[in-house]
Amino acid sequence: MTMYDTTAPAAPVVPTRGRLRPLGLGEVTITDGFWARRQRVNGEATLEHIESRLESEGWLGNFDLAASGKLPAGRRGREFADSEIYKYLEAVAWEIGRRDADASSPLEQRFRAIVARVAAAQEPDGYLNTNFGRPGQRERWSDLEWGHELYCLGHLFQAAVARVRTRPDADDGLIEIARRAAELVCREFGIGGREGICGHAEVEVGLAELGRALGERRFVEQAALFVERHGRGSLRDIEWGRKYYQDDTPVRDADALRGHAVRANYLSAGASDVAVETDDDALLSSLRRQWDRTVERRTYITGGQGSHHQDEAFGDDWELPADRAYSETCAGIGSIMFSWRLLLATGEAAYADLIERTLFNVVATSPAPDGKAFYYANTLHQRVPGIPADPSATSSRASSSLRAPWFEVSCCPPNVARTFASLDAYVATADDDGVQLHQYATGRVRTVLPDGRVVAFDVQTDYPADGRVRITIAQDAEFTLTMRIPTWADGARLVVGGAGEDAAPGTASVRRAFRAGDVIELALPVAPRVTAPDPRVDAVRGCVVVERGPEVLALESVDLGADVGDAVLAGEPVERDGSVVLPVRNRSTDSVSEVPLVAYHDWAQRGPSTMRVWVPTS
Repeated sequence: MTMYDTTAPAAPVVPTRGRLRPLGLGEVTITDGFWARRQRVNGEATLEHIESRLESEGWLGNFDLAASGKLPAGRRGREFADSEIYKYLEAVAWEIGRRDADASSPLEQRFRAIVARVAAAQEPDGYLNTNFGRPGQRERWSDLEWGHELYCLGHLFQAAVARVRTRPDADDGLIEIARRAAELVCREFGIGGREGICGHAEVEVGLAELGRALGERRFVEQAALFVERHGRGSLRDIEWGRKYYQDDTPVRDADALRGHAVRANYLSAGASDVAVETDDDALLSSLRRQWDRTVERRTYITGGQGSHHQDEAFGDDWELPADRAYSETCAGIGSIMFSWRLLLATGEAAYADLIERTLFNVVATSPAPDGKAFYYANTLHQRVPGIPADPSATSSRASSSLRAPWFEVSCCPPNVARTFASLDAYVATADDDGVQLHQYATGRVRTVLPDGRVVAFDVQTDYPADGRVRITIAQDAEFTLTMRIPTWADGARLVVGGAGEDAAPGTASVRRAFRAGDVIELALPVAPRVTAPDPRVDAVRGCVVVERGPEVLALESVDLGADVGDAVLAGEPVERDGSVVLPVRNRSTDSVSEVPLVAYHDWAQRGPSTMRVWVPTS
């Protein structure tokens, strides 16, 4: 049995160098509150729901057909359907690690059963795909623009990373399946081989992290080759241009993220990995500049990205129409992947700010409270009430006006599942002298610094409902505790040992010889605030949005008693009886009323409604 490094954090991203080291599952444990509730639903309902649909849709069955030699007859699903099984396996692997489930647990047994079906479909040379390469199917690698072969393998590699990091001694075979497939990719697409790239970036980030996890430098080098090949025009031109799949301009020469928003973020995440692992400071600097411009000019107030429906793509600078926001859930998750890597590389709090905004207003918006229906796209202005989805039907990806149980392209449900299952690993980091707390959730932090100092503390908070965060030291130690102060948190206060001080947006650090029982209290002002758009965003000029803490708030017709298109701002928002209410004037009746707002992530949970985030001021 091959043994792997068991000292690496149980985390999706573990760079070999960088400003910060991620704390993984076990080092950070979310125990209660906003995110714990979503993790619980994810583990108890969403994973089972996804597996059920993978079976009923026949996408898992494709592997059985491949193993028995019956393909192509009977194959079901799109060309990338294999990837949903791999994302599901990744989510289950993280959930097993999060729960610390033993080998006899039902979750572990389900995981192993599916891995066995995948293993049976792998070809002797390592090739693994149910849509190409057999008699009656197209040849391997014959459609790099749309075939998604490398894309699917990228998700396989990330599933294997999750398994390595949570159960490095597992004998189910997934890690070796991925290794054999990665070796094939290096043979086929390495120096002297095929010069192509995949039309949907993902293999880059998968190869880079698999290389880290297995100590295989050649996998990282292959990821670097793929990154450098983008922009050479090797993929066929299409109606949206080669920028759709980021083959118009070399990665290091781009000014901003462009084209298909998921592809762009996945590629940027992989390029960040390559930059860090190869000490390519020029590439990393370019990616940081692209992030800056994209966040400033091409990102919605929710953190969502992508304003074009036709190609699921970024628009031009300042092109951010609320009613045509595509803001795909997967693009939000890709944005988090990109931002997290830049945070680890640089330590800069701005990246954690965007992660927080995107988590609360994109990722948390997608799943229904029961974890069995999802938004694929996330509009900021619903002009007509949605139509409830048939719970037994399969919806078109963007045509579902309310959360739907499954889609013809169902990349978002397993993407949400793997994010929630691994969320503990996005909360905190460490460096040589202490721990940095980036996201606020009730839980435990237990880690060991490089010199052997044990850092242990507990976090208690009702964030984001309440801005108070109480940190209690659990073990004597001298270290630096750094806390992120969000950009919106003007007036934040930090209290240590009974002495209070202002904490400006950015970070606040406390260094001392802590004693068990010491308390640090952070008070973040989460009162409702009114935010105006950049005047260059034509689509919402003359409107404002109400925010509270990290949450964007929304106006729904079920509260207004009329179409939200009739609403005009008539005063400042106030907090009353646990709700934020907004005075609005009804243009049809010229009457003014105080209307409760809902957190955007909770919209449409009370049935069909019209909704808007941006409210006209006149």
